[in-house]
Formats: sequence, C-alpha cells, structure tokens
Amino acid sequence: MKANLPESNSPRIVIVGGGFGGLRLALDLADSNYQVVVIDKNNYHQFQPLFYQVATAGLEPSSIIFPFRRMFQKAKNIHFRLAEVKMISTEKKEVETNLGPISYDYLVLATGAGTNFFGNEKIAKLSFPMKSIGEALVLRNSLFLSFEHALASETEEEKEGFLNVVVVGGGPTGVEVAGTIAEMKRFILPRDYPEMDFSSMHITLVEGSPKVLNGMSEKSSLRALEYLKKLGVEVRLNAIVQDYDGKTVTIKGVDNISTHNLVWAAGIIGNKVVGLKDEDYVRGGRIKVNRFNQVESDNSVYAIGDVAYMETERYPNGHPQVAQAAIQHGKNLGKNFLAMSKFHKMKKFEYKNLGSMATVGRNKAVVDLPKRHFSGFLAWLVWMVVHLRSILGIKNKFLIFLNWIWNYLTYNLSLRLIIQNPKREEVAEE
Repeated sequence: MKANLPESNSPRIVIVGGGFGGLRLALDLADSNYQVVVIDKNNYHQFQPLFYQVATAGLEPSSIIFPFRRMFQKAKNIHFRLAEVKMISTEKKEVETNLGPISYDYLVLATGAGTNFFGNEKIAKLSFPMKSIGEALVLRNSLFLSFEHALASETEEEKEGFLNVVVVGGGPTGVEVAGTIAEMKRFILPRDYPEMDFSSMHITLVEGSPKVLNGMSEKSSLRALEYLKKLGVEVRLNAIVQDYDGKTVTIKGVDNISTHNLVWAAGIIGNKVVGLKDEDYVRGGRIKVNRFNQVESDNSVYAIGDVAYMETERYPNGHPQVAQAAIQHGKNLGKNFLAMSKFHKMKKFEYKNLGSMATVGRNKAVVDLPKRHFSGFLAWLVWMVVHLRSILGIKNKFLIFLNWIWNYLTYNLSLRLIIQNPKREEVAEE
C-alpha cells in the first residue's frame, strides 16, 4: 500500500494525531503555502471531555465525534491519511506508516497521551480506561451487562460484585464518572430494575493524594468532595490500588472491594513515537520542546499538546495536559509556520490559563477562573455552555443539547443499550 500523496513544490508539514492540538494546527494552515498531511489511526476527531457521558449512556458516540474529511473538504492543501505510525526517521525525514513512508519538511507530533497503569499489567488488562470512544463504549456495555447479571445472581455476595463500581483517580474524569453513576443509582436504575434493591450498590472513588481535583483550587476541591459524598459516593483519599483480578480490588491498607467494574482514570502517559532520541523524552513519556515547540534534538520536528513538555517561568514543570493547552500550542505553532513562510520572526509560546472546571452531577459543578472560583447551579450552566461551544458541528451541538434537556427534565438516560460483538460462525470446508 502507498500513501499516494500528490507532488507539490510547497513545503510539506506532516501532523501525526488529530486531537485538539493537531486539528487546530491543521485548520489554521488551511489554504496556506504549505502542503499539510494529517495522519491519524481514526478517521474522526474525538471530544474527550465527554467520553464519560458516552460511557454512562448519556450521549451517543456520534454526538462527540466529527469526521476529518468533512472538516478538510474546503481546504485543498490539507490531505488526510488513515494510518498508523510505526516509526520516524529524522535522518531521512520520513514517517514510516502501514501505508508506506511519508516524507516531510516539518513534522509535528500531536500524538496525545494514553492511560498510565504504572506498570501493573493485570490492571491494564482487566480495568476500564477511557481514552477513546471505543473504550467508553466497552465500559458502557460492561456496566449494563453487570446490572443484568446482578439481577440473575443467586447470592448477595455475587450480586454486589456486579453492582459495585470502583473508580480510580480523583481528577475531572474520575469525579465525573463517579458522580454520574451515583445519579444513575438514585434516579434511573431503580426504575429499570424495580425488583432489585440498589441499596447494596457501592460507588467508590479511590484517589492516591489527599484531595480530589488536584489541579483545581482548594475551594473547588472541597466543594467537589462535598458533592460526591451527598450523592453517596464513598471517597477514599490517600489510597493506592495495588492489584485487581477482575473480581476484587486490593487497596493498600484498606479492605478489599468486590467489583467487576474497575474504571481506571488514575493517570496519563505520553504516546511515544519510535525514532526520537531517548534524551528527547522526560518524565511521563513527554517530549521536551523549546518555547517554539521544537524538539531540542531536531528543529524540523515539533511536539504539541499532551505529549509536549515545555518549561517556562510560570510553568517550570510543563503545562497542564488539558485541551486548552493543546489548542493554544496548535494556534501558536500555526502562526509561527505562517510567519516562517514570509521569513518573519517566530513567536515564543506563552500559555494563557483560561480556567478549569468539572461537573459532579445535576446542578453540581465547580469552576476555577483566573480571578474567581464558584460552584453549584451557575457553575453547572457555565460548564454546559463551554462544552457546547467547543463541540464541532451544528448538528452535534443540537443533538447534545437536546439530550441534556431531555435527561434533565425526565431523569432518564435514553441510550441504555448493550451492543455486543456478534461472533461469526466459521464455515466448514467441504
């Protein structure tokens, strides 16, 4: 197979990854004097902040994904290739993919980050991460299959194993998942399963540090903890998960918890690309870059988003691995590429903190702005507006808004489907 890219006299920028940073960069270079090639293993952009709503049946997957080809239809200089990167060769200036080699003049690594299991292979195999739309759907299927199995369980111990949910990681994803499942337990599951007593169902949030939402203010952290407890979530701080065998979670210094559903939201690690030097990588699998997002060992290679590690005066340990940082990386690099094409000076990157937020449940959210912190119903409305504005496509915005209104008015998630993979029967040879 070949990538079959058109020949061009324009310099070629190859962007690996179509997340927030890679997509922003590509769109900002539309109709420029560059030939832009976007490589991704999926043919769509995923809106990660709402994965948890897909996992808990609040939204359809199609509401939070958007096809790359549709976004690039009017940009004649942008070419998309559905491919997986095997390695890069900085000497040949090539990206080796399953479609063959793709040459570049400038390479931008926007590969994002994956789930960090901290070396525990059993947890990696048996728990449920949420770093892709596919993983969110796997978790959704497991949750609702577990409820069906609980209904058919013969003993209370077996039933509790299917009903219990343990969420590891007290960041925004962990808090949002735990809060949403707690609301399901209270408002939805008793109506779906009237013959089952859900008082024996326990939702446990395990966090290794002394507080939830470590990246937010103390005020927001305490308020989020208060919200979780009001919803009935059992929060265990300063707790470390040591092992999981698919049925029992072992927590250091705490009694074991029986569960078939361990949601892992405890950490992230940069998605490495083979071909860079070992010294290019720092803690967490991130690539060290200068203030122009250039990899220090090769100034024709750039890294942006979660995988990039840039030290500045205000952020000596690198920028937070959030969507806003990735988008700002992409925007600044886009401006620099345009400046380079006109032989103008490039601009150093400076991260502007626009704030952070997390929702715990209906009417319950926390918002940190640079000069103000607030929570409750107003914070929840702000959270909804910000996320709706960030979603790509008018249709997607409308569908999400409609689902949110319906869920709010009826206390009813309408997408509680269990979609199992059909097994193809082998055809016997005659």
